[in-house]
Amino acid sequence: MRDDARPMMAVKLNHTIVAARDNGAPALFLSEILGVAPPIRLGPFALVTVGDQLTLDFMDTGGDIKPQHYAFLVSETEFDQIFGRIEERHLPYWADPHQTKPGQINHWDDGRGVYFEDPNGHLLELLTRTYGSAGTVAQNPHPLVAERLEPKEQEGGKPPEPSTPGGGGPSSSPAQGS
Repeated sequence: MRDDARPMMAVKLNHTIVAARDNGAPALFLSEILGVAPPIRLGPFALVTVGDQLTLDFMDTGGDIKPQHYAFLVSETEFDQIFGRIEERHLPYWADPHQTKPGQINHWDDGRGVYFEDPNGHLLELLTRTYGSAGTVAQNPHPLVAERLEPKEQEGGKPPEPSTPGGGGPSSSPAQGS
């Protein structure tokens, strides 16, 4: 359990590496779509700065690229501008991360969101409201309702033993007969 009297640390994500083929092309694609400064080269990386200090560091890889998901919180005005660039390039886009609602945007949390892919298949997301920010009172609540995960204490005040893969842990199925 977290001690609420402890001051929160000011931790920020500084950079993350994005696997790419021809790292300059997807870095340039992202900077142009988002309307941010062009990428800069730093050793083997092509860096795109988003926000005040975060960089996405595109790095060439010789193997298969496992698509990742990158979400960008933007203002309503920025959404309009970026979405305009997506449409100008005739890029496919979806209202959902499973890509089952093509050519649509979502209105989760009474904001707007859209998903599209970069040249290497990474799924990029634009959203104007953070997940769950409008709660359940929103006209269009987010389909995911999240709870804070806290460790549960067992008898004697000890945290539970981790469950083992393939069973051995507590069942998550509902109790029968209730």
